[in-house]
Amino acid sequence: MSSRHTGPPPNIPTLGVTCTTFPRTRRHCATAYAGRMANKLVIKVTAGADAPERCSQAFTVAAVAVASGVEVSLWLTGESAWFALPDRAAQFELPHSAPLPDLLDAVLAGGRVTLCTQCAARRDITEQDVIEGVRIAGAQLFVSEIMPDGVQALVY
Repeated sequence: MSSRHTGPPPNIPTLGVTCTTFPRTRRHCATAYAGRMANKLVIKVTAGADAPERCSQAFTVAAVAVASGVEVSLWLTGESAWFALPDRAAQFELPHSAPLPDLLDAVLAGGRVTLCTQCAARRDITEQDVIEGVRIAGAQLFVSEIMPDGVQALVY
């Protein structure tokens, strides 16, 4: 019998990781799986009303992660930059999805929301214009957030 296997050991969550058939013992594989749990989730959403399903997915994942106790940083870039403005999320509609204002409020209450500096400038959005709790920052801060161990970054 080979020591190769294609899945995680019993009682170890996969966390979305596919175990390949490396000749490792189950103990080594269990350690690899256990080490994959992210301590922080950074989500960059590039879509707005132009791609409503992708936009809604990003906000939904961010809100669910906050509700699950995960540290969340949501970055508004591209067309999602408009949602940093008061009442703009209320204009977003997508059948069978949670209301965007509720999702945004959940992230603001338990996480961090950042508007991309360049995206804000291209849309003439200033710090005085945005919803309370939204900060404006650039690529340097984004990179510093995604690089530490224990951080999972997603782009929608």
